[in-house]
Amino acid sequence: MHSEAVASRSADPRNGHGNGSSPTIDAVSLAIIEQLQEDGRRPYAAIGKAVGLSEAAVRQRVQKLLDQGVMQIVAVTDPLTVGFRRQAMVGINVEGDLGPVADALTEMAECEYVVMTAGSFDLMVEVVCEDDDHLLDVINKRIRALPGVRSTESFVYLKLKKQTYMWGTR
Repeated sequence: MHSEAVASRSADPRNGHGNGSSPTIDAVSLAIIEQLQEDGRRPYAAIGKAVGLSEAAVRQRVQKLLDQGVMQIVAVTDPLTVGFRRQAMVGINVEGDLGPVADALTEMAECEYVVMTAGSFDLMVEVVCEDDDHLLDVINKRIRALPGVRSTESFVYLKLKKQTYMWGTR
């Protein structure tokens, strides 16, 4: 466990961090996050026992972490089981400023993951679609139509082997 305070891994000021600085997360909050990553439905009383706080104190810390955008508590599904039969990672090259293209992609419901990268692509976007026709529509008519998009390369997922968010707080 970390004994020193550490900064959140997300330094994006749009994630609710107000002035653009990352919130400082102490060892107890990290332990709470780890408990919730193991089981997002774990009762606050059980978390409190594990980290040495009262149930009320855990509830307050969790709410603060949520409010700061440090974490989310969500249900993670296999997209295939809920009707989304086609997923792809799309590498995108952009002319000019990446920001407007990245912002437009974050507004598309099908784009679940948008990152600015270094290397062969300027942006990488995970797209979750109902079927191949839907994927084609998203890539051809929406992503490629964005001003500044120079090229795309799609990596269609054939089978989902692992999808977890258990990387902890290391």
